[in-house]
Amino acid sequence: MHELELGKVLATDHRGHDDLLSAGLGLTGLAGLPVSFVNPLAPTAAELRRRAIQTSWKGIADLGPLGGYGSVYGGVPNVPGREYQMFAQLPGARSPHRVLLQLPDNFDRAKRCLVVTASSGSRGIYGAIAVAGAWGLPRGCAVAYTDKGTGSGYFDYADDSGVALDGRRAKRGEQALEFEPPPAAAGAGIAVKHAHSGDNPEADWGRDVIQAAQFGLAMLDRAYPGEAPFTAQNTKIIATGISNGGGAVLQAAGLDHDGFFAGVVALEPNVYAAAGGRSLYDYATEAAIWLPCALADARFDDTPMARGATRQPPPAWSLRCASLRAQGKLPGNTLAEQSAQAHHYLQQRGWNDAAMATAASTTAFDLWRVVTAGYASAYLRRGPADMPCGFHYAPTGVGVLPGVTDPVARAAWWADASGIPPGNGVGLFGGVNVSPDPTLVGEDCLRALWTGDQPAAQMLQASVAATAAKLPRADLPLWVVHGADDGLLPTTFSSEPYVAWLREEGRRPLYWKVPHAQHFDAFLPLPGFGERHLPLLPYGYAALDRLWAHLYENAPWPESVSTPAGQPRGAQALTRQALGLH
Repeated sequence: MHELELGKVLATDHRGHDDLLSAGLGLTGLAGLPVSFVNPLAPTAAELRRRAIQTSWKGIADLGPLGGYGSVYGGVPNVPGREYQMFAQLPGARSPHRVLLQLPDNFDRAKRCLVVTASSGSRGIYGAIAVAGAWGLPRGCAVAYTDKGTGSGYFDYADDSGVALDGRRAKRGEQALEFEPPPAAAGAGIAVKHAHSGDNPEADWGRDVIQAAQFGLAMLDRAYPGEAPFTAQNTKIIATGISNGGGAVLQAAGLDHDGFFAGVVALEPNVYAAAGGRSLYDYATEAAIWLPCALADARFDDTPMARGATRQPPPAWSLRCASLRAQGKLPGNTLAEQSAQAHHYLQQRGWNDAAMATAASTTAFDLWRVVTAGYASAYLRRGPADMPCGFHYAPTGVGVLPGVTDPVARAAWWADASGIPPGNGVGLFGGVNVSPDPTLVGEDCLRALWTGDQPAAQMLQASVAATAAKLPRADLPLWVVHGADDGLLPTTFSSEPYVAWLREEGRRPLYWKVPHAQHFDAFLPLPGFGERHLPLLPYGYAALDRLWAHLYENAPWPESVSTPAGQPRGAQALTRQALGLH
């Protein structure tokens, strides 16, 4: 493994009313209104950190009054300690990834535990705190994070500013920035690290995780010089993550042939198994085109977010059926016939009704187009001025037109943004035409990059192939936990072919396909979601608990596990019994 070169490290103390796990907010504060800034135009580093932690918690966990977090499972105790941050660089990479170590004062130097994780989605550095931090910090583990080359360090050409190591805005040339694209005119818009770094960051997520762990070990050496060195031989390194972070730790597992990791737990991973799996870009570009029409089928009449106030499909979804009919892709003459045919098409492609139903939220929020536009730019290594299919990011203005950056929103981007626009005053523009179905032209273009054979399509396909997971070592304890109803990363395309491939190759991964769990725990407070679905986080914590017992309490690692038989909570508050965990 390539040794990490240490650069400038920012070290900060977090005690009293500013701890590691919740920045002093506690569970009530995390679930409350967004943290305010004394000066919204120039928030302090401490204010930005507090809000970034709050935003990250809200993006992952169900903190609602019926969700059971902090009473049925999980918790947010006060964990005082120190943080160390740095911009790390992979050999050959154009842009850095941010790494962070949270070192609790109660670090158990006898057990020497280091949890390493990567952010979910395209989030910033605290993106996995509700997973790795919430589980590891209270039990005395240090926790190392990487933003895996994504993150919310947006660069605004309007004032030539990006994000410094402490989260505050800084101009080009003033200090090192989280992301600094090549110079361009002031009207070039917004540059986003995931989409515009020029690095195809997803192919390096595993190396990012390993570098984060190396950074964690180096900072432990710095904190406890009398007990150094901290190494993989005397410190158990546990890798865990959720969604893209889950895929990242599985990529890292495939690079470990020397016993670097003591165990891996991946929650609903975005993992691409070249043997039998489908890449996110493949099925997401397919979903963007076909799901709006399929979800107009009557079988989804009672599906949350699939119908409007009139109990009818959104007009745009009906128009999509008409567009597919006009393209010759559907033979039906009525909406009922066309939607049933679109549903059948997706079934033949591997989609099941549970995944399609929960994907109604992703479809309603236009996430398929948003995600694939950004990912296509990353795979093609494009900059902000030449994103594929005519897309670009710019400040949102009046109506559907680009405007001028809101300086208040810009000051808070590092804390608030998801890592892939739109949101927080940044919009996704282009990829549309003047027609009854304006987004289809861009979605067809993005799909053609997967199905076509033009040079750009070949480059994108090669970039996606580079993201495929590699085979982990034979003796690595590895557990995959995935919701059976996941509509964003359906198990049939991701975890199931990955687990099947490992087993065919003589590995013994554990796998929970959790009934009634979908992708977004944070969606469970929405009408219709919590009643029908269970959170996934408690099952991830339970798998980590079993790994801990194996590593530190001599409990045998199971040959196989039975998936807990949980039940949706209905209109009641979540109970431990509903989870089926004992």
